[in-house]
This record gives sequence, structure tokens and C-alpha cells, in this order.
Amino acid sequence: MRYSALSIIRNAFSGNRDWQPAWREPEPKPHYDVIIVGGGGHGLSTAYYLAKEFGITNVAVLEKSYIGSGNVGRNTTIIRSNYVLEGNEPFYELSLKLWEGLEQDFNFNAMVSQRGIINLFHDDAGRDHYARRGNSMMIHGVEAALLSRDEVKALVPYLNYNHARFPVMGALYQKRAGTVRHDAVAWGYARGADMRGVDIIQNCEVTGIRRDATGKVTGVETSRGFIGCNKLALAAAGNTSTVGQMAGLELPIESHVLQAFVSEGLKPVIHHVLTYGGGHFYISQSDKGGLVFGASLDFFGSYAQHGNLATVEETIEEGVSLIPGLSRSRVLRSWGGVMDMSMDGSPIIDRTGIENLYLNCGWCYGGFKATPASGFCFAHLIAKGVSHEVSRFMRLDRFERGYAIDEAGKGPQPNLH
Repeated sequence: MRYSALSIIRNAFSGNRDWQPAWREPEPKPHYDVIIVGGGGHGLSTAYYLAKEFGITNVAVLEKSYIGSGNVGRNTTIIRSNYVLEGNEPFYELSLKLWEGLEQDFNFNAMVSQRGIINLFHDDAGRDHYARRGNSMMIHGVEAALLSRDEVKALVPYLNYNHARFPVMGALYQKRAGTVRHDAVAWGYARGADMRGVDIIQNCEVTGIRRDATGKVTGVETSRGFIGCNKLALAAAGNTSTVGQMAGLELPIESHVLQAFVSEGLKPVIHHVLTYGGGHFYISQSDKGGLVFGASLDFFGSYAQHGNLATVEETIEEGVSLIPGLSRSRVLRSWGGVMDMSMDGSPIIDRTGIENLYLNCGWCYGGFKATPASGFCFAHLIAKGVSHEVSRFMRLDRFERGYAIDEAGKGPQPNLH
């Protein structure tokens, strides 16, 4: 449905009384072929690709709150595919390619902005690390460029190039990286899945997982009653451990809060995504002018969607040391996402040892950028029973087998981003 400018203004003053919902509000059916726990980006994209690519439409997405209330609406919106290891680089490149065609695919403006990412380095070791990363990218057919100090200065002249401890010496540059409007991603996938018959059920919290005498999963207990299913897929991000315990599943992940911040609206000044090799700081500028930035985890286990003041101070210190002009802007608000941190910093997309139970978790710092590929590969696994080619390394048992994908995504280490 199209709206005129006058109708948009009228709806704004009437509390959106006549606004057409983007998706249905169905009552739960007694039984589904697939139930997905978690109405974030990964759960919604899984449902979308199950319906679109594999023709499985008798699907329910169960969200305990509202669509967009979790990490998909609480992140810094960065997309990229500048990874090193074989277990990650092809996966994130698939995700970036899906991002590039996403708006045309689900016919929704997600504000995909491929402005490029500049990963700064400050010493010889940092240069060597990014040279290796860039070479790995190019081996996998992904464009990368190692920039000199002068080349970086031509692109971003406002940095503190002569910092006493972390002088800017150069950067790794991926032109195709950028940002996406996070809320629009959730809305686009939700609408696309709904149009294909998927039931998106909000305010429906899973309180238990029912298994039969053989141990096979048969459905879930929820705040809206029991719902049966043939297959149960967990995509609950930072709450995955809690949901997994309902089925007796102990997982190698921890839940931590990662804060993000936005400043007052400013004139366009930061035209790329920037990451700071001297600390775990990253920043971009939104289309509305706000500077969107973040840094390290709050290092204590938590399920709260807010963080502590010590992390705020550390984040601002890192930002101002890199970009002195930040000290003159005002921070408007902050928020926290509950991160499911795996032991090796890489995700898990796999079947579990419990029949009919599938798992998508452990995204650490990579969750938002992985949204399309995560959903596509998880849908492939659920539909076909085997892993997609690019997610075959992301097995749950890799930790006990000694095949960790150690991309160092689990803490504030230099050159992390």
C-alpha cells in the first residue's frame, strides 16, 4: 500500500490509527513443521529463507517481546567480510553478497550503504597482521587494499596521526563494507517471511522444551500454551544458554553486554566505517548525522540490555584519542546488546545431539553482519539436514575435536576488527 504525504502526516497526528501493519498478528497453531525461537535478525532471516528458498512455509517465529527488541535493534550496523580464516571468510563474504542484493530481494529499503571500512594499524606488527588478512581475503576472491599513512590521511584527515602511543601508520581497506539500517533489516525480513505464510508470533515467551520418551523434541511450552513442531531451531542470541538448558543442553558460550552509543546529529564528517587498532573502538556516521560507535564488552555475565559507566568512560577515551574532535560532540543515548560469546570468537550453526533440535548461536561481535548468511545457512541445515558449504566449519563439536575457528572475536584485542 502506498501513502501520500498528506496521509502520512494525518497518521502521525492520529497515532497511526489507519496505518497498515507490515505483517500479521496470528494466533499460534497447535503444530508447525518448524518453530524458530527468537525473532531477531537471525531467526527472521532463517524463516524467510526457509519459505523463499526451500518452500517450507508452515513455520512459526516465536519472539518473547516485539520484533526488533533484541540485538538486531541494538548494534552498530556494520557489515564487512574482512576475515582471515577459511572457516569465516567465505561465510562472511556470502553474507556481504546477500547484503548487496537484499533490498531488491525482499523489496524493502534497508538503507544498505557500502561506504567502506578502514581498519587502522599503529605499528609494524599491526601492518603485518593486516597484510596477512588482506592476502587471505584476496585468496578467497575478495578485494582488499593495504593503505599507507598518506593514503589514509587523504581519506580521513581528522585523525590523531601523531598519537604518542598509537600513531596511525596505515590501514586495511575494504571498499564494499559499510552499514545497514538495523531496524529495517528486521522489518524487511519479517514482512517477507509473513508474505510467504510464516507466522510471526510476538509476546510469546518459550518457557520449556518438551521431549518424548526417546528424548526427541516434540514442541515448546510457551506463555501462550504448548505448540508442537517437527523441528525446533534456536536463534535466541544472548539467551541461547537459558533456552538450551530447557532441553538439557549445555553450551560453550557466555552472555555479556556490549554497549553502543550515538551522538547528536552533526554535519557529514565521517564518510567510512573506522576501527581503531590501538583499542577496540569503531565508529561510523548515520544518515541522520549521529555518530554511532562502540568498543569493548562489559566484562561480567549479564542478561541486561544496558551497561556500566566504566565501559562508557573507556569507550569515550579511546574515541577521543583517535579523533580529538569527538570531545566537542554530545552523546545522546546508549544501549546494550546481550552477546552470546563463544570460546573461539566464531559462531555455531549445527544440529545438536538431541533429535529435532537445531542451534544457531555464538556470534560474538559478528552477529549483525552475518544476518543474511546465518539465516540462509541455518535454513539450508534445517531443510536438508546437512550444513551449507560455507558453514561446514561451524560445528558444535569443534571444541572437543580441537578444530576451533580462532578469529579472536571474543575480547578487546588489538586489530580485532
